[in-house]
Amino acid sequence: MYAVEVRDHIMIAHSFRGDLFGPAQRLHGATFVVDVAFFTESLTVDGVVVDIGRAHDALKAILGPLAYRNLDELPDFAGRNTTTEVLCRHIFDAMAAAIATGALGPGGANLARLKVTLNESHVARAWYEADLPIMHLPLADPSPDAP
Repeated sequence: MYAVEVRDHIMIAHSFRGDLFGPAQRLHGATFVVDVAFFTESLTVDGVVVDIGRAHDALKAILGPLAYRNLDELPDFAGRNTTTEVLCRHIFDAMAAAIATGALGPGGANLARLKVTLNESHVARAWYEADLPIMHLPLADPSPDAP
């Protein structure tokens, strides 16, 4: 399987509810290095998984509304602890939606899997990964007589 990965980072603020989180129950900041890996069985006619520039632009667009924000105040996270795992899934879902709209170009149609990793530090990271529905762009317009 082929893969390409893009990277960016975000700085956020948040707090957690629950004794499990100890001092992290207080408002605190975090910086995450965010990696998104795109997997496919076959390359595009140009010999790539996806257009890396488009993939990086899509990641920047997804992270933009989170950057330098207190996640406790965002409606998308109302009532939820914004753990690293929760943020991974949020970014995964947003990237999967970008792929479905064609934001990554032709390579996005044949992606088989997506993995989003948030690195909290040099010793801790979390990720969410799952298969994607392969969309296979048609090679030609279907005949009007096709069933």
